[in-house]
Amino acid sequence: MAAYEFDVLVIGGGPGGYVAAIKAAKEGKKVCIAERANFGGVCLNEGCIPTKTLIKTANTLQEIKEAASFGIEGVNPANVSVSMEKLQKRKQGVVQTLVGGVKGLLRGNKVTVMEGAASFVDAHTVDVAGKKVTFEYGIIATGSNVLVPSFIKREGTNRILTSREALNIDAVPASIAIIGGGVIGVEFAYLFNKLGSKVTVLELMENILPMVDEEVSGMAKKRLEKDGVTFHMGAKVQAVKDNAVLFEKGGKAESVKADCVLMAVGRVPNTEGLNAEKIGIAFEKASIKTDDRLRTNIPNIYAIGDVNGKVMLAHTASHEGMVAVDAICGKHARMEYDKIPSCIYLDPEIACIGLTEKQARERGLRVKIGKFPMAANGKSLVEGDTDGMAKVIVDAEFGEILGVHLYGKHTTDMIAELSVAMSMEATADEIIHAIHPHPTVSESLPEAFMAAYGKAIHCM
Repeated sequence: MAAYEFDVLVIGGGPGGYVAAIKAAKEGKKVCIAERANFGGVCLNEGCIPTKTLIKTANTLQEIKEAASFGIEGVNPANVSVSMEKLQKRKQGVVQTLVGGVKGLLRGNKVTVMEGAASFVDAHTVDVAGKKVTFEYGIIATGSNVLVPSFIKREGTNRILTSREALNIDAVPASIAIIGGGVIGVEFAYLFNKLGSKVTVLELMENILPMVDEEVSGMAKKRLEKDGVTFHMGAKVQAVKDNAVLFEKGGKAESVKADCVLMAVGRVPNTEGLNAEKIGIAFEKASIKTDDRLRTNIPNIYAIGDVNGKVMLAHTASHEGMVAVDAICGKHARMEYDKIPSCIYLDPEIACIGLTEKQARERGLRVKIGKFPMAANGKSLVEGDTDGMAKVIVDAEFGEILGVHLYGKHTTDMIAELSVAMSMEATADEIIHAIHPHPTVSESLPEAFMAAYGKAIHCM
């Protein structure tokens, strides 16, 4: 057997890569991780964490403005404002703390850290900033980049942002047009609306948030519209000309003017400079092709996270990293992509897992649907926001939980219960008979499952 410098080499230090590296080290492997930019990847540096830090401030601002409705006097909403300078400083502090934590964990687990871009020489060798490194097993975790579509023309003088630039703004624009109604576009629409921008969202499809049940995403859209966000659905954007977005809708040419334009049409796997094709790694469109153990077509090389294009979420990448390491260590491990929770940080929040009602019916499944309105939940009333509902999709014969879609306060913290339940193949009946504490928003879950059988207690 050939002698390699490392048992496992990980390319990329994001939530997939650093988790894989640490797990491999804990399994007794000699591990190296190469990162060309920032440890923590997109999630920590220009994604989940900075976005949610800004949204926290937007939510706090809204709470202060609504203080009078909670019996608080002496607050003049007209005098309340956000210092973008101080907010950006806080965001940087949060990011730096977490990035420092990642580096500390890697050091503490004796992972060799190399800074620089990695490029494959062959299936057991990479070049990291001019230094050759050999390994027995490789894990590609290079993430994704913002997709800037070539079919949208740019003409004249305009200010086009991606999520990266939008997170670093030093002044809130008076108006912003957002191209894309997925999670990134909708979260930024919510954020900028709360900070005081006039927000317009242009989406090609007829519904926002495609992974969410249409009934739930429809409620969120209605709430955003009530708060002042304008939506153009079925809008085919053709160009950004000066300070206007030109689009076609229902066969008619239309336009919307805005101080800046946010491109939020998705992300694309990042394989630039990796030399993956040259050593024979198979691709599926722009993504590296993997099986359910995260192996590529080259037996000793694995690919996790956004780069395999399966489910572009940080927690998916982390779990794929653990599955890949288990596979490398000869353990039985498989990825199940039908039970991955997704969270959207509006206020109220959205959280979902599994099938939508439409998907279940399209598959020909016999289902029961249960719904419980947050207006009937005591804690939601206490919180001062009763918009939303819990919606569950249940197999009609066996009571298997097929999907759960939540819209309400604290729902991103509640969805983990369903992730555990579904991974254990729990039934609706088991959720109903698990005692949920009062008063909590989580009480809406057993109620929704009871509603699937026409037996909800707290609503008709």
